[in-house]
Amino acid sequence: MQISFCPARSSMDVNTNSGSSARAERKQREKAKIIQREKQRQTVKTISRLLQKTEAERTQEDRALLQEHQDTVQELSRRQSRRSLLKRKQEEVFDDAENLRAKVKQLAEALQQAKHVVIYTGAGISTAASIPDYRGPNGVWTLLQKGRSVSASDLSRAEPTLTHMCIWMLHKVKMVQHVVSQNCDGLHLRSGLPRHALSELHGNMFIEVCDCCSPAREFIRLFDVTERTALHRHGTGRLCPHCRAELRDTIVHFGERGTLEQPLNWKGAAEAAQRADLILCLGSSLKVLKKYSCLWCMNRPANKRPKLYIVNLQWTPKDNLATLKIHGKCDAVMGLLMEELGLEIPVYSRSQDPILSLAKPLSPQEQKSHTRTEIAPPAALEDASPDAQAQGEATAVQGGWFGRGYAKARRKKKTV
Repeated sequence: MQISFCPARSSMDVNTNSGSSARAERKQREKAKIIQREKQRQTVKTISRLLQKTEAERTQEDRALLQEHQDTVQELSRRQSRRSLLKRKQEEVFDDAENLRAKVKQLAEALQQAKHVVIYTGAGISTAASIPDYRGPNGVWTLLQKGRSVSASDLSRAEPTLTHMCIWMLHKVKMVQHVVSQNCDGLHLRSGLPRHALSELHGNMFIEVCDCCSPAREFIRLFDVTERTALHRHGTGRLCPHCRAELRDTIVHFGERGTLEQPLNWKGAAEAAQRADLILCLGSSLKVLKKYSCLWCMNRPANKRPKLYIVNLQWTPKDNLATLKIHGKCDAVMGLLMEELGLEIPVYSRSQDPILSLAKPLSPQEQKSHTRTEIAPPAALEDASPDAQAQGEATAVQGGWFGRGYAKARRKKKTV
């Protein structure tokens, strides 16, 4: 009996031909899309070049081309408007001396009348301590976005600024009830501000914790504990003396959610915001803080919310809600404010720095677990040789919280 395989072979030929045809059509469509995108790109470049010309410089052909591509003209105009707006928002504005003093007087009167004042602080209050801010003209994020390098420095050498000390005094005289800080530099703690009146929402570079113990154990150090840490990598390499688990830093990087009770103290921040009748924002762009709805009482009618006062050189997303916006450097504004209130500005003293008494010493086995300069009492600094001090000042280091996490996130985003 003879069996023919021709029908099967014919069916395979049909399937092969149809598959090849489908692939050819798909490639043709993809090619057409590429050509179309290239044409659009060339059109945008041409229209953009024509828009840069003055009306007198444009030929009849130029005008006809612009008229033909009105959608592209409108889109390019919108892009230019967005760029101009962004540039204006990044510009630093300074109130003149007379206007600045008048605004500070208004702020002083509001503070005297308020019953529960909360201060929100950002990187702008630490620039006087040689710690760069983030979104200023020379800020960390600004430089990174422009592809420039960020100069490194030993941040543990910074000391509380005039603004830090003014805030401490305002709390001491009970004119300020709570401070909510985005800063990781630990300068509020070192100014003498009590822990119960402070929420360090993004952590503290001098504090490492054991989150395996219950409740979590806290270890305050005299040096920056973030030497080995970064985004999603928080182990410091030292061990808890109680359970032998690895200690971790307290820093909350971009893209992370802070879960530690201390030093973040979210409960204290939220409760203070609910009771507040005045919120004073110092040196913060508020681009991060604005996302924390519990800090702004936005669920209340506008007339029931705390009065908002902002001290910042640049635009913030809360400006339109502010009772008063002061364009000035934090130290200058706080100096005038203390003068208006008749309060003395305390001077930071290294010998009275609370961190010297709060810090827990390392075990003998951990003495070489870090390479950072430790905060030393004045007597120890006097005993140090000039050569040793000069060598320490020349050493440029950078904490794990200072820019590295952001740079890593950007690299990851580009890879994806």
